[in-house]
Amino acid sequence: MPNLPLHPAIVHLPLGVAFVVPFVAAALAWAVWRGRLPRASFALLTALQAIVVAGGLVAVQLGERDAKRVEPLIGEAAVEVHEERAELFLWAAGAVLVGAAALLVVPKGRAPAAAAVVTAGAVAVALLGARAGEAGGELVYRHGAAAAFQERAGREAAVIPGAHEERD
Repeated sequence: MPNLPLHPAIVHLPLGVAFVVPFVAAALAWAVWRGRLPRASFALLTALQAIVVAGGLVAVQLGERDAKRVEPLIGEAAVEVHEERAELFLWAAGAVLVGAAALLVVPKGRAPAAAAVVTAGAVAVALLGARAGEAGGELVYRHGAAAAFQERAGREAAVIPGAHEERD
């Protein structure tokens, strides 16, 4: 089996969940503040954020493996931008995870303010994830990083017969 790039397949899980977490955080904060759900409901938020962090850690490990094949082809600078953005995303996601877990134990009077901070942090994490993903997309679509995983001699682009023909 060839050394396939697993990073792109895995990284979409934490990014997708990171985009959902701000909505879940806001909805739970509102429901708990209004007394419609118990504070223990924040365990769902904590679990989702743990998926973001765990998935991000796996994606970083796989990305480091894939970078060894990509850097010789496209250079270290572009890969470094993506890595730095991904690390910032992961650190911020970890901070939001700690905040989400704290919502389960903070004094009741401080819970609404703490939930607002966690929700804002979740929005920031989603934005940081978008920036990391943008840099990853540039590696593939602008710099040609996918060519590092093509088995053809000369790293030529794969040609699909009939793909460029006009259709009626």
